[in-house]
Order: sequence, then structure tokens, then C-alpha cells
Amino acid sequence: MSKTDDMGCDQALKRLLEFIDRELSDSDHDSVERHLRNCRGCCSRMEFESRLKQRLSALSGDDAPTKSRDRIRKLIKGF
Repeated sequence: MSKTDDMGCDQALKRLLEFIDRELSDSDHDSVERHLRNCRGCCSRMEFESRLKQRLSALSGDDAPTKSRDRIRKLIKGF
């Protein structure tokens, strides 16, 4: 983390999905983006999450077995 980067890894990772989905305010987006430029670990995680999201988006809901969909729904409700 550089001196001009006021966001730590914990904060950046908590906002990562919102960053990928472009749901952050401009200032929050800029803060996460600055952190990602300076932190290879978080940048790698962002790249992984982006690719995962793209692959999941390409799947139709019918491809997943009912058991798997129910399990995922339960996991999501746990958050």
C-alpha cells in the first residue's frame, strides 16, 4: 500500500464485488481502483472474481442440478 492509498486489503476485498459490478460511488470506486493498482494480491483476486462472474453469467439456470441450486441459495441466505 502506498502513502497515497488510504484503503487496506480488508476494505478493498469487502468492496470488490461492488467494484466489479460498478455499484460504488465514484470516490469509493477510485479508492478501490488505486488500491488494486498497488496491491498485486488484491488485483489477482479481482481478476479471479471477474472471470468467475463472467463464466457464471454464461451459464443458464437450467444447467445446475436442483440440489446444487438449493445448496447455493442456502449459502447465500447465510450471509
